[in-house]
Amino acid sequence: MPSTKQFQVTFDCAEPERLARFWCEVLGYVVPPPPTGFATWEEFNRAQAAEDRNASCACVDPSGAGPRLYFQRVPEGKTAKNRLHIDVRAGTGLVGEKRLAALEAECARLLPLGAVRERLLYDGHDACIVMRDIEGNEFCLD
Repeated sequence: MPSTKQFQVTFDCAEPERLARFWCEVLGYVVPPPPTGFATWEEFNRAQAAEDRNASCACVDPSGAGPRLYFQRVPEGKTAKNRLHIDVRAGTGLVGEKRLAALEAECARLLPLGAVRERLLYDGHDACIVMRDIEGNEFCLD
């Protein structure tokens, strides 16, 4: 039996395009081209029924290496801690003060985008910064 090789991570959210564009900035991803027959995503959305406009958005790794992220509008708001979250690997291979400095630099880059810093976990060797995206979803700088 063949194994699954590709997957996407789906986020339930209030504002799909806004959240997708945030994650594009965080990860260096891009919004894929609009569906065939449409010059822009705006044109595609105008062709949808009013209740379906801006109901979803995606972003992809331009290198093709990372998973596709898909954002879909849902009526309910976030009510609890995520059971799954993204770790943004900003300090891979680094330890101690060098790791901490790399994570702090990435945190400083993300704060103006609307990310929120929750807390630093640091034991003198390993470090992680717990963050929230613009809709309150937890993620870590790792």
